[in-house]
Amino acid sequence: MYQIVTVQDEISVPPTKFDKDLNTSVIESISEKIEGKIDNDIGIILSVMEIDEVGEGKILPGDPSVHYPVKFKLLSWMPKNHEIVEGEIVDVTEFGAFIRVGGFDGLIHISQVMDDFVSYDEKNGQLVGKQSKRVIKEGDKARARVISISFKENNKIGLTMRQPFLGSLKWSVAKEEKKEKK
Repeated sequence: MYQIVTVQDEISVPPTKFDKDLNTSVIESISEKIEGKIDNDIGIILSVMEIDEVGEGKILPGDPSVHYPVKFKLLSWMPKNHEIVEGEIVDVTEFGAFIRVGGFDGLIHISQVMDDFVSYDEKNGQLVGKQSKRVIKEGDKARARVISISFKENNKIGLTMRQPFLGSLKWSVAKEEKKEKK
C-alpha cells in the first residue's frame, strides 16, 4: 500500500550544498540518505514529498556539515498480506516470474502462476500453461496477490496469480473478446 508518512529526523547538509536554498539542500540531503531504503515500519521509501519544518542548524566539532532537525513527508510503499498489486513482469526464470510492484520485485513461484501445469519455455523466456496455453513473459502487465512478506535478511515478497481476476492483464482481455464472439 502506498502511503504518505510524516517523519522527524536530524539531517546533515554538507558544505557542497551551502550555495543552494536551504529547503533544496535539505531535500537533496534527505533523498541521498533514505530514498530507496527499506524501513521495517514504513516500507520502501520512494520519495521525499515535502518539507514541513526545518529547525535551527548546529555545527558539531570536527564535522563541516550543518545538522538540522527536520520534519518532512515521505512517499513509501509497504506491502500488506492479501493486498492486490499490479505491475510489470521484469524477469521470467525456470522457477517463476518476477513482477515489479511499488519499487520492489516480488516473486510469483511457478506453482503460483496459474491453475494449470506450467512449464518454462527457455527459448522464448516465458511460462506456458499446458492446457490453457496461457503465456506470461517479460514486459507483460499483471495483477497478483501478496501472500508473504519478509524484510529480514533477504527482502522478499511472495505473490500468487492463482485466483480469479489475477494474472496477466492480457488474459482478461482475451476472456472478454471470447465472450463477445459468442
